[in-house]
Amino acid sequence: MKRPIKVQALSEFRLFIVYPDGIEGTIDLSADVGQGVFTPLSDEAFFRTVHIGKFGQIAWSEDIEICPDAAYLEIAHSAIPAHA
Repeated sequence: MKRPIKVQALSEFRLFIVYPDGIEGTIDLSADVGQGVFTPLSDEAFFRTVHIGKFGQIAWSEDIEICPDAAYLEIAHSAIPAHA
Protein backbone atom coordinates (compact mmCIF):
# COMPACT_ATOMS: atom_id res chain seq x y z
CA MET A 1 0.00 0.00 0.00
CA LYS A 2 1.18 3.50 -0.82
CA ARG A 3 1.06 5.43 2.47
CA PRO A 4 1.18 9.22 2.48
CA ILE A 5 3.54 11.12 4.74
CA LYS A 6 1.46 14.31 4.70
CA VAL A 7 -2.17 15.19 4.10
CA GLN A 8 -3.55 18.71 4.29
CA ALA A 9 -7.08 20.00 3.77
CA LEU A 10 -7.39 22.84 1.27
CA SER A 11 -10.27 25.10 0.34
CA GLU A 12 -13.15 23.85 -1.79
CA PHE A 13 -12.91 20.30 -0.38
CA ARG A 14 -9.53 19.46 -1.85
CA LEU A 15 -6.67 17.57 -0.24
CA PHE A 16 -2.94 18.07 -0.77
CA ILE A 17 -1.15 14.74 -0.29
CA VAL A 18 2.57 13.89 -0.21
CA TYR A 19 4.01 10.38 -0.59
CA PRO A 20 7.53 9.30 0.41
CA ASP A 21 8.58 8.59 -3.20
CA GLY A 22 8.14 12.26 -4.12
CA ILE A 23 4.68 11.98 -5.66
CA GLU A 24 2.55 14.86 -4.39
CA GLY A 25 -0.52 16.65 -5.54
CA THR A 26 -4.09 17.66 -4.96
CA ILE A 27 -7.26 15.61 -5.20
CA ASP A 28 -10.69 17.18 -5.42
CA LEU A 29 -13.38 15.59 -3.26
CA SER A 30 -16.02 18.27 -3.87
CA ALA A 31 -18.19 15.94 -5.99
CA ASP A 32 -18.28 13.35 -3.18
CA VAL A 33 -18.69 15.63 -0.16
CA GLY A 34 -22.23 15.62 1.17
CA GLN A 35 -23.10 12.24 -0.34
CA GLY A 36 -23.40 8.86 1.38
CA VAL A 37 -20.66 8.15 3.88
CA PHE A 38 -19.08 11.51 2.98
CA THR A 39 -22.10 13.54 4.16
CA PRO A 40 -20.33 14.76 7.34
CA LEU A 41 -17.46 16.18 5.26
CA SER A 42 -19.74 19.01 4.11
CA ASP A 43 -18.93 20.62 7.48
CA GLU A 44 -15.71 22.42 6.53
CA ALA A 45 -14.38 22.35 10.11
CA PHE A 46 -14.76 18.57 10.14
CA PHE A 47 -13.23 18.28 6.65
CA ARG A 48 -10.13 20.05 7.96
CA THR A 49 -9.61 17.32 10.60
CA VAL A 50 -8.24 14.98 7.91
CA HIS A 51 -5.24 12.98 9.06
CA ILE A 52 -3.23 9.87 8.29
CA GLY A 53 -4.80 6.92 10.10
CA LYS A 54 -2.91 4.26 11.99
CA PHE A 55 -2.92 1.98 8.93
CA GLY A 56 -1.82 4.72 6.49
CA GLN A 57 -5.30 5.55 5.27
CA ILE A 58 -6.47 9.13 4.67
CA ALA A 59 -9.06 9.52 7.39
CA TRP A 60 -11.43 11.79 9.24
CA SER A 61 -12.76 9.14 11.63
CA GLU A 62 -12.84 5.34 11.88
CA ASP A 63 -15.87 5.38 9.57
CA ILE A 64 -14.79 7.97 7.01
CA GLU A 65 -11.62 7.38 5.06
CA ILE A 66 -10.28 7.12 1.54
CA CYS A 67 -7.83 4.63 0.15
CA PRO A 68 -4.32 6.06 -0.10
CA ASP A 69 -3.58 3.83 -3.11
CA ALA A 70 -6.49 5.32 -5.07
CA ALA A 71 -5.38 8.84 -4.16
CA TYR A 72 -1.81 7.98 -5.19
CA LEU A 73 -2.95 6.70 -8.58
CA GLU A 74 -5.09 9.79 -9.17
CA ILE A 75 -2.19 12.12 -8.32
CA ALA A 76 0.41 10.11 -10.26
CA HIS A 77 -1.86 9.88 -13.31
CA SER A 78 -2.48 13.63 -13.33
CA ALA A 79 1.26 14.27 -13.11
CA ILE A 80 1.97 12.35 -16.32
CA PRO A 81 2.18 14.78 -19.22
CA ALA A 82 -0.05 14.06 -22.19
CA HIS A 83 1.73 13.06 -25.37
CA ALA A 84 1.15 15.22 -28.41
